[in-house]
Amino acid sequence: MRIKIWGARGSVPAPGPETMHYGGNTSCVEVTLSDGSTLILDAGTGIRNLGLALPRVERPIHILLTHLHLDHIQGLMFFAPLFRPESEIIVWGPASPEASLRERVGRYISAPLAPVEVRELPSHVSFKEAEPLEWDLGPARIRAQSVNHRGPTLGYRIDDGDTTLCYIPDHEPGLGAPLSQLEDDWISGFGLARGASTLIHDCQYTDAEYPNHLGWGHSPIADALEFGQRVEAEKLVLFHHDPLHSDDFLDGLCGDIHARWQELGRDPGQVELATERRELEISPQAAPVGA
Repeated sequence: MRIKIWGARGSVPAPGPETMHYGGNTSCVEVTLSDGSTLILDAGTGIRNLGLALPRVERPIHILLTHLHLDHIQGLMFFAPLFRPESEIIVWGPASPEASLRERVGRYISAPLAPVEVRELPSHVSFKEAEPLEWDLGPARIRAQSVNHRGPTLGYRIDDGDTTLCYIPDHEPGLGAPLSQLEDDWISGFGLARGASTLIHDCQYTDAEYPNHLGWGHSPIADALEFGQRVEAEKLVLFHHDPLHSDDFLDGLCGDIHARWQELGRDPGQVELATERRELEISPQAAPVGA
């Protein structure tokens, strides 16, 4: 399994010279499965460039939305395959008692926010609610599970052979309680992420910033690292960078993050800050954590 990050920013796009390294586009990750088929995780502004790069294929395109906050669907309207009559696109996302997934996404792809309606798109688009659900896509087994964030929000686990990717980009696993003081069953997303080959996880705030954002649904560095350690993820990719965090600011965090990961008994080479256009190959764990 391979991944490519097309957007790693949270909340709002943050383009500019001060964010060129880590990127200013919002959440979007391309996943290539072992049979060559593609999944797309979230449709933030990063999906625009992904759509332009995707070859024309006969296979359906699956887009897995974690939730419908604007930074995770803003690029959908600019996804080139939506405007190709031969494209078949299946959009998965969280259920809500308020309205169907199609109706809720349609509020964005409609006037006055967009010049076209969902029904006017020339491609073949369908919507499927993914909660709670497990299903197979090609060689992969997909599991969707609710996680702690404002509004109906899913995390995804993708198992393909001996490799596992877990994607939880917006997450407050302990809701202010120190994770070190919580039992596993009381930590949001624990079972979903446990033993993942690669975990892509929210790390929007520094520990100093977090008290002013308690309950907003995002993680401070301490919780992101503790969560990654507790679930025994082989590799941790810290994601959903705050729009106020420049490249220089994030560079300054790297040394501290590596040192703290090592203090948890882990290899500092197995944690990194998500970077736009970064490509990673996901391999199965070679040995148990700490071996």
